[in-house]
Amino acid sequence: MKKLMQRTTEHCGRRRLLATAAILGLARSVQAQTPTPRPLIGFLNSSTPGPFAHLVDGFRRGLTEMGFAEKRNIDIEYRWAEGAYERLPALAAELLQRNVSVLVATGGEFPALAAKRATSTVPIVFAIGDDPVRVGLVESLARPGGNLTGVTQFTSQLESKRLGLLIEVAPAAKMVGVLVNPRNVGAEGQIEELTAAARSRGLRLEIARAETAADFEGALGLLARSGVQALQVAADPYFNSNRQQLIAQVSALGVPAIYEFREFITAGGLMSYGNSLAEGYRQVGIYTGRILRGVRTTDLPVLQPTRFELVINLGVAARLGIAVPQAVLARADELIE
Repeated sequence: MKKLMQRTTEHCGRRRLLATAAILGLARSVQAQTPTPRPLIGFLNSSTPGPFAHLVDGFRRGLTEMGFAEKRNIDIEYRWAEGAYERLPALAAELLQRNVSVLVATGGEFPALAAKRATSTVPIVFAIGDDPVRVGLVESLARPGGNLTGVTQFTSQLESKRLGLLIEVAPAAKMVGVLVNPRNVGAEGQIEELTAAARSRGLRLEIARAETAADFEGALGLLARSGVQALQVAADPYFNSNRQQLIAQVSALGVPAIYEFREFITAGGLMSYGNSLAEGYRQVGIYTGRILRGVRTTDLPVLQPTRFELVINLGVAARLGIAVPQAVLARADELIE
């Protein structure tokens, strides 16, 4: 009897062990079949998708270099302010509610500032044209501090250099028009820099301001009535995102004009001087990937451009009747026919 009871107990024990093993195996199987949530990146931009499509491609290339591909092992949520800067704080908050792993703020200082005000914990990678220390984003370029780092194009610091190139191409010009966006945080600094540069060259400046595309016609009309002989379009992300409309109206002035980025020249502008936007966005993608791999923002210094490019559209020069000096052509990084 005792042996029978012992065999029964052992049999029940084995059944319990088998049942437990089956449950554990099922749990492991279910766990294996349940996909691990992919990291989510929030992408905030001040403009519209169209003009920035090739830059988003550059951002994705940077992520790919770090081993990340959209919809394969990461997801990206995009938010576009469409030029309405006042929407940026709400869009940043909306992305943060999605529990993003990294918040990418591009298209100028306003998205970066909105992102910084929205969170002090989620890592932020920015792309701006001004000095991030001056606008209050980071403590220093080498040691950003806090939860922000990124790429600065420093394009707003090149206004006097552009003016010099413009005068080389149009040496007879004595009055130069300047188009600025007063909403740009660096607008006053741009005007001060250009005023000093013009004074040293014996030039007169006529400043016109445009906040929106609806202001382009009036601002450029003012410059035309003032008799400007050349035009400098000051660095501004809104101007860049509306470059097609802007260049079409600048063309009606019939004067040589200089811009900040190559994108203006491929859209029909005469000349530009600045760094590569696409390369900057690729660097943003690389930094985002490094953060996803565990690197802290405090260990990533703000990146600065190491190369600037002069791009000239020879077809536009011919239509304007301008013979670009050989000395300028020799320094050009790209000539577009």
